[in-house]
Amino acid sequence: MKQYNVGVIGATGMVGQRFMLLLADHPWFKVTALAASENSAGKTYEEAVGDRWAFDTPIPEQFKEMVIWNAEEDMAEIGKLVDFVFCAVNMEKSQLRALEQTYAKMEIPVVSNNSAHRFTKDVPMIIPEVNPEHLDIIPAQKKRLGTKRGFIAVKSNCSLQSYVPLLHPLQKFGLEDVVVCTYQAISGAGKTFATMPEILDNIIPYIGGEEEKSENEPLKIWGTVEGEEIISATAPRISAQCLRVPVTDGHTAAVFVRFTNPPTKEEILEAWATYQGVPQELELPSAPAQFLKYFKDENRPQAKLDRMEGNGMTVSAGRLRKGTQYDYQFIGLSHNTLRGAAGGAVLLAELLAAKGYFD
Repeated sequence: MKQYNVGVIGATGMVGQRFMLLLADHPWFKVTALAASENSAGKTYEEAVGDRWAFDTPIPEQFKEMVIWNAEEDMAEIGKLVDFVFCAVNMEKSQLRALEQTYAKMEIPVVSNNSAHRFTKDVPMIIPEVNPEHLDIIPAQKKRLGTKRGFIAVKSNCSLQSYVPLLHPLQKFGLEDVVVCTYQAISGAGKTFATMPEILDNIIPYIGGEEEKSENEPLKIWGTVEGEEIISATAPRISAQCLRVPVTDGHTAAVFVRFTNPPTKEEILEAWATYQGVPQELELPSAPAQFLKYFKDENRPQAKLDRMEGNGMTVSAGRLRKGTQYDYQFIGLSHNTLRGAAGGAVLLAELLAAKGYFD
């Protein structure tokens, strides 16, 4: 595979920092441009981040002295340096939507961690192991934008990774209804215990916009490409509650499911154990060898113990059992800043590269 020059827009935030760690030694992607807000522009990366570096692993040496570009004003200069960009910038949604589309119109492909374009009809929202076929919409998007290379591809909300990949292999049994309650780590809000003291000894029962995303985004992921748009699926019906809990990393989901043709427990475990996606077939650098892992131990999965399965890219499950009101219930877990955010975006970019979308 050829090497691509990449930029990170929003490099100083928590997800941007995670991109820095993931890309420091990436075999395909070389970081050649960093960008952020005007407050950081002109500073070195180390200066711009300052005491906000959120990880125990230090800033990779090759990035410390890189000078930050202005994400909005320096697009032309950034475009000369990169083959595509990752976008994890924090700004108002309408501004962000315009920013990403402007990059795309400047023939700079955008792999976005943001929610701004998740429901744009011709923008694919991809979990690489679940719906890689949605990349087929990109030519229609390029036609709308009037571009040859430029396009936008997005990853889904971080909490979805804790249950949608586990539901996907079960669709063949006629998945009808899903109730999910997610228990979401503070890093999902860009916080640490030092910056979110109110979470200590506490659970916060509301995360703005999260329940709507949890109920609607899976239906686009399970939708179909028809002509020049992606048509969302109409089933299963999903009802969600989302809570913030005092955990550093790792979103946990309690999931309840009802089927048209209920499988046996053994059939569900077999469906999870044998499921592999295109990233595993292609042996993409960030793809875990085992996408879905089931724990037989009743006390697993646990965020602290199991979030780093498959370098943080495996989705874990446990406690599968028959229910009293729903056919089955189980627990899911995913690492929210790896599989759920920067890692998922890097895997999406690897898929795009392998399929020739950056050429």
